[in-house]
Amino acid sequence: MSVPVEVLVQKEYTKNIKMRLEDIQSIGDWLKQQPHLPQEYITDLEIILAYHSCEGCIEQTTKVIDLNYTLRTLFSFYQNRRIDISLETALHTWLITFLDTPTKKGYSAIYCQLLDADPQKFVYNDVVKAFVMLMDLWQWEKGTVPGVAVILNMDKVSVSHLSRMDLNVAQQFFYFLQEAMFVRLKEFHFINASNFIDTLMSMVKPFMKKEMLDILKIHPVGSDSLEEYIPKAALPKEAGGENKEGNVLRDEIWNKIKSNEEFFEAELKKRVEESKRPGGPKTMSTFFSGFEGSFKKLEID
Repeated sequence: MSVPVEVLVQKEYTKNIKMRLEDIQSIGDWLKQQPHLPQEYITDLEIILAYHSCEGCIEQTTKVIDLNYTLRTLFSFYQNRRIDISLETALHTWLITFLDTPTKKGYSAIYCQLLDADPQKFVYNDVVKAFVMLMDLWQWEKGTVPGVAVILNMDKVSVSHLSRMDLNVAQQFFYFLQEAMFVRLKEFHFINASNFIDTLMSMVKPFMKKEMLDILKIHPVGSDSLEEYIPKAALPKEAGGENKEGNVLRDEIWNKIKSNEEFFEAELKKRVEESKRPGGPKTMSTFFSGFEGSFKKLEID
């Protein structure tokens, strides 16, 4: 958070020739009329991120802004942003990092890889929390990008890990990723996919829209097909790339998170006051009919 937001905003107008100041101001005026939204804490940078993710459509941008902060208030992985032992365990169990090399279409790639294969250390909600925390921080620093590609390395992932997935959290995560996150999601890759990828897909496919299924690519163990999208050299050494080793990247990410504690404390203020929402409050059941207790952790033989 060392760079003033005004500087970051001006940078966006410089790099995005289609960014219309009057549109951003119009959305800001709309925001001031929304008593339930955290107006005083939402910056022009976040309006710009939303506007860019909606391809410059003002009406869609206002809907996504409202939805984004509503879901931040409701969803479990946005409830606790403390930098504590549970977050440290998540980020030492899973490597979650942005790669320096863009995809061949110019998209920014976020890479996820299991570092510790012990299923008992895998807490799905904590890993999702870590993912969205890093996304928020990265967007604040990076600003808009042409698109985002997610690369999930399934090496070391076992059926025991799948059995520890909380499907309520998975439903929330995929809904947020597809409907409310201020990004243009362009690619989603499973690499080193083993024979139980069908089990995983049967779990998460109900939460994916057709548009996401269309960009989903599954690369089996031993396949080099990911290289059609991004050079293999971009990956960590353990994945056959020329990047740093996973443990080094892990430590860099953890240190970055720790040094930005104030950012996450400030982000916690960006929540909705449902009692002030015109037309009445929204709850989890607004988005997921019969949500309460609708899923439990999957039991796999």
